[in-house]
Amino acid sequence: MRIDNFESPDLYQVDDLLSDEHKLIRSTVRAFVKREISPIIDDYCQKAEFPYYLVKKMGELGIFGPTIPVTYGGGGLDYISYGLMMQEIERGDSGMRSTASVQGSLVMFPIFQFGSEQQKQKYLPKLASGEFLGCFGLTEPDFGSNPSGMLSTLQDAGDHYILNGSKMWISNSPKADIAVVWARNEAGRVKGVIVERGMEGFSTPEIHNKWSLRASTTGELIFDNVKIPKDNLLPHADGLSAPLQCLDSARYGIAWGALGAAMDCYDAAKRYALERIQFDKPIASFQLIQKKLAEMLTEITKAQLVCLRLGQLKNLGRANTAQISMAKRNNVEIALHIAREARQIHGGMGITGEYPIMRHMMNLESVVTYEGTHDIHLLILGAEITGIPAFK
Repeated sequence: MRIDNFESPDLYQVDDLLSDEHKLIRSTVRAFVKREISPIIDDYCQKAEFPYYLVKKMGELGIFGPTIPVTYGGGGLDYISYGLMMQEIERGDSGMRSTASVQGSLVMFPIFQFGSEQQKQKYLPKLASGEFLGCFGLTEPDFGSNPSGMLSTLQDAGDHYILNGSKMWISNSPKADIAVVWARNEAGRVKGVIVERGMEGFSTPEIHNKWSLRASTTGELIFDNVKIPKDNLLPHADGLSAPLQCLDSARYGIAWGALGAAMDCYDAAKRYALERIQFDKPIASFQLIQKKLAEMLTEITKAQLVCLRLGQLKNLGRANTAQISMAKRNNVEIALHIAREARQIHGGMGITGEYPIMRHMMNLESVVTYEGTHDIHLLILGAEITGIPAFK
């Protein structure tokens, strides 16, 4: 069992810019990760199993929907608090942060933002507590980066709707109690509906043989003439902008989360370099190792400042899609690079489960793709700069 001795790097004293509440939230979640996630996660990844029992524990800690008002079971916290939570959870494992991101940003957020009062009261408290696990259905087998091409349909059948279609690469789906699903109505408008497990014609087959996010449960959503009650339609969601707002919320959390994975790889590499003796001295004394560590810390520091400012803008209601895309793209890219450099510092030991490096590296290969690929985020920035959308 790996002992988690992580200490957070803070070269620019970013902690001075956090409130006491922020630091308390971070230390509480960090302690949870050290106690509940770090000791078991490598074993679950090796077995490719989802530690489902942690869902209830994360709910009890307030990790699900922390920015949702207390009235609906959320934490009523700000976006910096949410970011720090995602940073700490992903330092433990990207798969666990994916579970939390989907629950909070892709299930609770759309119900809160676009749902009826009845829907908010019915679903949000159970999602916040971890009694319910949710998933988000937008990506389809043939439409990932181009969600506007979706083929799933929602037909009005009088006193209910009929949902047909399928969704692919859906985190949490094999265990989810509800799914927030997006489909086109007869007029071609994208609408959101809440699909509940047990509805006839609704199935969630699991995707196996993943080399990445092995402790996360991933699957499909299949809809074969599923009857959806009229009360399950999200009344205030109309058009593709609604699910894209949800993705912005999730991408914000990923920007912080990837930073946590980068920090963990850096901390592990620094410890190993100080302990590993070659040529009668620790490898940390060699210039090339110091270069790697210095560059890791530089990128982590820049990412910390990006996250903090983005969190401030989110709190002010001024963060836009391009800013979020820049943070997600940059922070995942630097995390991947840091993981690879950390693996080099660890030498052959870097590929073993005794250290978290290879697990982070494999996980980040999914993180760099989901919620908008690396290249799509580049094009979002390009459109912001030039005013010309190159992906249309």
